[in-house]
Amino acid sequence: MTLHPHLDPDLRAALEATPVAPYDLSSADLDEIRRARAATCLPPGPGTKVTDVDADGLRLRVYRPAGAGDGPLPCLYWIHGGGMVFGLPEMDDARVSRWVEALGCAVVSVDYRLAPEHPYPIPLDDAYRGLVWTADNAAFLGVDAGRLAIGGNSAGGGLAAGCALMARDRGGPALRLQMLLCPMLDDRDDTPSKTQHAESLWPRANNRWAWNAYLGDLADVPVYAAPARAADLSGLPPAYVDVGDLELFRDEDAHYALRLAAAGVPVEFHLWPGAVHGFAGAYPDTPIGRRSTAEQIEALRRGFA
Repeated sequence: MTLHPHLDPDLRAALEATPVAPYDLSSADLDEIRRARAATCLPPGPGTKVTDVDADGLRLRVYRPAGAGDGPLPCLYWIHGGGMVFGLPEMDDARVSRWVEALGCAVVSVDYRLAPEHPYPIPLDDAYRGLVWTADNAAFLGVDAGRLAIGGNSAGGGLAAGCALMARDRGGPALRLQMLLCPMLDDRDDTPSKTQHAESLWPRANNRWAWNAYLGDLADVPVYAAPARAADLSGLPPAYVDVGDLELFRDEDAHYALRLAAAGVPVEFHLWPGAVHGFAGAYPDTPIGRRSTAEQIEALRRGFA
């Protein structure tokens, strides 16, 4: 992968030290990609206690501060990334524990089924079912249903935005915040950043393949599947939207943030100069990664307040 000339210098050094091997989803062994991602998961921090819960057949991974007791904690319902086609909650163990330990909150992460074996609406239905179960079983989980936020990274950010729309339209759980990190929102593939950064860390060809795997042969794409298609964004929870300026999703994320604001939704938007897709999760110890993580923590702190 050719590194962009405007890449943040610290991210450049990190990428040069640990080069990312490119792959083409259309010809790659998806099972091998899934195994490789599972094998490289970093453990949670020492101050985080992790348990897995069976939510009527759906696995939820629950994170709490070690020694926090059983009292109700504010909670982030989290949805992992992976283009809808790979990934698992353990992939975010280290990232999630930074929020848990900084805020004294709980995180519930959903192990949703993946496309193409399970296309739309299955991943979204799993994510939404886990959200409802979390709210309905707050006492069992030791979380405060009145201080519930939702968030996700990349494909998980798109699913989180879809769940927020569903919760609004179905009278579902009240959400204090939607934290959308470089969210995958728009299947239409028609923004300038899709052309400018076609060979980025998450390349355009893989993005197209992933959307096709998720949507299949749907003639009319529902707004819950691709939230950027939603005409009405009013009544949604406050949003924190975070994206790098050297990636495919820059334009769709910026446009979504502006449309949320125009609909009367409080929005905090961060466009990180010189940043690539998923930089804060992949390179949290770079200066720009630490700054982004700190902003996410503060957004959650305000959302839970």
